[in-house]
Amino acid sequence: MPRHLDIQMNSFPLSGTFAISRGSKTTAEVVTCTIVENGHSGHGECVPYGRYGESMESVVAEIKAIRPAIKAGLTRSDLIAAIKPGAARNAVDCALWDLEAKSTGICVANRLGIAKPKPLTTAYTISLGEPEEMAAKTRAQAHRPLLKVKVGTGDDEGRIRAVRAAAPDAMIILDANEGWPEEVLVHHLQIAAEAGVALVEQPLPAGKDAMLAAIRRPILVCADESVHHSGDLAALRDRYDAINIKLDKTGGLTEALAMKHEAQRLGFQIMIGCMVASSLAMAPAVLLAQDAEFVDLDGPLLLARDRDPALRYEASLVFPPTAALWG
Repeated sequence: MPRHLDIQMNSFPLSGTFAISRGSKTTAEVVTCTIVENGHSGHGECVPYGRYGESMESVVAEIKAIRPAIKAGLTRSDLIAAIKPGAARNAVDCALWDLEAKSTGICVANRLGIAKPKPLTTAYTISLGEPEEMAAKTRAQAHRPLLKVKVGTGDDEGRIRAVRAAAPDAMIILDANEGWPEEVLVHHLQIAAEAGVALVEQPLPAGKDAMLAAIRRPILVCADESVHHSGDLAALRDRYDAINIKLDKTGGLTEALAMKHEAQRLGFQIMIGCMVASSLAMAPAVLLAQDAEFVDLDGPLLLARDRDPALRYEASLVFPPTAALWG
């Protein structure tokens, strides 16, 4: 019996405004892919990202273009050759993983050799704003052990100092989203080091980050927009200490697993990150993150409502997915 493919565009309202250096939003717009075969349904969710030239419509069109192959029995290996890395491939890849688990009765964790996946401490994101506003938001979340703070302007010193004062005991990650001009890079890295920041993500624009190889880096610097798949890694060894693996960049769990293995071989520390999305998008990433140094899977915590069933969150702990959700 041939497979059936269903594609939906879903919108989840946020509990507030989510702002980074490139703009802000109040909803999470996702594409959900469902593949049905012999009474079993596999689900995957992705977030189209305009930064990479994606839209809801373009991602749906990419998935529809391979509908005949999916219905004919497309495998995860076939998928990598059939469609480029990105959101569309992520949704299909994760749906295929889920379908395999549902069809065989063997959960994805077991397929990955994870006997008993554990709950993980995730970062909680503080959106970009004026220093006083960010300090207030940080103060409200200061009980959390790990905070990810959005920066990315030419004058972030006040923001860095304000959030550190508001959460003196938390581990802090800064995410500049390519927003620091070269002329402030060294200064901002030094201020971050003085504030005890653990790591800075993507301070310079992708493709314009050679300066990172020429300076002394007083804290860990993590690639995000500069790294999408395994082939990007070797060229970044002199510029970054860590990489942020996101399923929407790699094009799914299959490539993300290969990328993590290669990154670890090359000596990078690993962050597993996410876009703002529902629990369905986070579920495979929770398994991917089991041995990562940094976990940033707080997407559902930023929503006004999540899917049902959803991942279990207790404060900053995110628990592995149940079979009813994914995997």
